[in-house]
Amino acid sequence: MDELPGIVITGASGRMGQMLIRTVVESPAARLAGVVERAGHDWVGRDVGVAMGGAELGVQVTSDPLEAFAKAQAVIDFTAPGATVEFAALAAQARAVHVIGTTGLDATHLNKIALAARHAIVVRAGNMSLGVNLLVQLTKKVAAALDEDFDVEIVEAHHHHKVDAPSGTALMLGEAAADGRGVKLPRVRDSGRDGITGARKRGDIGFSAIRGGDIVGEHDVIFAGPGERIVLRHLASDRAIFARGALKAALWGLGQKPGEYDMVDVLGL
Repeated sequence: MDELPGIVITGASGRMGQMLIRTVVESPAARLAGVVERAGHDWVGRDVGVAMGGAELGVQVTSDPLEAFAKAQAVIDFTAPGATVEFAALAAQARAVHVIGTTGLDATHLNKIALAARHAIVVRAGNMSLGVNLLVQLTKKVAAALDEDFDVEIVEAHHHHKVDAPSGTALMLGEAAADGRGVKLPRVRDSGRDGITGARKRGDIGFSAIRGGDIVGEHDVIFAGPGERIVLRHLASDRAIFARGALKAALWGLGQKPGEYDMVDVLGL
């Protein structure tokens, strides 16, 4: 019997990293081939299962990503923009599928990831859940059906540890609304209102971010028109949905040609 596809998890000690490790270990379709942490982290050199407070898993935490990637078929990466760009180049060198759930990426980061995707399969999404990706498609369809008499507002809420705003998912939803209306999001984006801002500009897509407690992720897309509102909502109560989606993306990517893909491709939406 052929060996199961090997998966490497970066940012092993983070909450998402640990969730990804557990998801891969419990999966009958994949095996944990490696875990990566930054140099100097106290997990480096330890068995990752023990580092997580459990039994040995037979996989040692390393600070050498290329060594880990070379032994695997896919990398799942929910880290930080600078690290993700580095991992993209190394995953391409190793010809490993690179699944990116990192948010806060700017145009410079995205350009470097696109270069890596010339030689490797990259699956990138601001959110890996089935429900959110369905919400993205619904947002695009509703936006296309309604004219600018309906103002679009995207309200998102996350835990107090989250460092970027708006969330990657909120931006996905904003892009979907803009696509539905045939405009570019940067031209109509309105976020961070404070003070005397003046009246809302017709056609703008607004963003509001809430941070507090242990909120996993909540997103509302509000279409507010004269006398009525349409609200599309997704509530996440368990971040395991993102880990399961990321693993699904990694396994799906094994059969693809080099290039950039997203969860719409993975889910066949």
